[in-house]
Amino acid sequence: MNEAQFRQTLAKLDGEFLLKQIGQSNGSWIAVGNLFSGSDLSDIQRVLKNEPFDYTISKENDVITITGSGEDKVILRIPKIPKLHLGLFLATILTTLIAGAMMEGANIFSNPIEITKGIPFSFTLLLILGCHEFGHYYYAMKHNVDATLPYFIPAPPFLFLIGTFGAFIKIKSPIYRRDALLQIGAAGPIAGFIIAVPALIIGLMISTVVTVDSEQVGIILGDSILMKILTALIHPGLPDNMDILLHPMAFAGWIGLLVTMLNLLPIGQLDGGHIAYAMLGDKHKIVAKAAFLALIPLSFLSLNWLVWGILILVLMRTTKHPPIQDIRTPLSKENMYVGYVCLVIFLLCFIPAPFQTPQ
Repeated sequence: MNEAQFRQTLAKLDGEFLLKQIGQSNGSWIAVGNLFSGSDLSDIQRVLKNEPFDYTISKENDVITITGSGEDKVILRIPKIPKLHLGLFLATILTTLIAGAMMEGANIFSNPIEITKGIPFSFTLLLILGCHEFGHYYYAMKHNVDATLPYFIPAPPFLFLIGTFGAFIKIKSPIYRRDALLQIGAAGPIAGFIIAVPALIIGLMISTVVTVDSEQVGIILGDSILMKILTALIHPGLPDNMDILLHPMAFAGWIGLLVTMLNLLPIGQLDGGHIAYAMLGDKHKIVAKAAFLALIPLSFLSLNWLVWGILILVLMRTTKHPPIQDIRTPLSKENMYVGYVCLVIFLLCFIPAPFQTPQ
């Protein structure tokens, strides 16, 4: 434990504990102060028991002494799954199964058993989204940040092609440490990317090469750098009049890369916003504004960017990231490398025009 970490813990006691003096003795940090009126030791103990260090509390007359020591410890708890989370997850399984079956031409109304044709798409997409969100959840628990289990959001497959609006977790307590902010933000995109890439590779291998029809209707998916590389490796020398009809597993992998790219935009409280703010500090606001303004020219390539820009404004109302207490504490080289890895992932996944219609 260092002084910054000890002070971050004490900051969580604002409103309960009035700090008078802080010091170090025999490798332990010691804080001396008083309780605020209306507070008692149980309020202090309730906060300290969830912290990643060892704490003892003593009281003499009205003077409270808090002693902290030890190294970081990971506190992982097996969570109880609330009925709402389970219900949403089961509903999302159903809607993505229907979506996947429809991609395979199934008519589930005349033959309900054909819904099983949607398993490859549903399983792959939910695995990518689930790993993304559990990456966030695991590192939130590791850093003793209170977070919910993932909320999976179902969507009517007849209106929204993939049958889900995605998933998210809710952070319920402040993130005090710069390294925690970066790791929590980065864990999701990295975990999702690790699952999406093999899914895309396997999906491309079992996809069908078809002749391009000038009267073809449907949606043309844009290519990222990674998609171009994998396509060239798996289907080399593809003629101009031929294209790949993606297998549902490959389409789920493509969606996974798209979700990863969008989450890594360095704006507000997106995953990329957390990472960029942790790495750049106050300079993040310049990068965030530039990234948001870049959505305007990108919208001329695809209207999707305009829609996503409007959603960012409506949901976040700002491109800025909320401040954290130790933003001036330098990140370690290892944490900086994690941020650079996320930048590389963003560049590999970036799609200038995600969805296009045939000319």
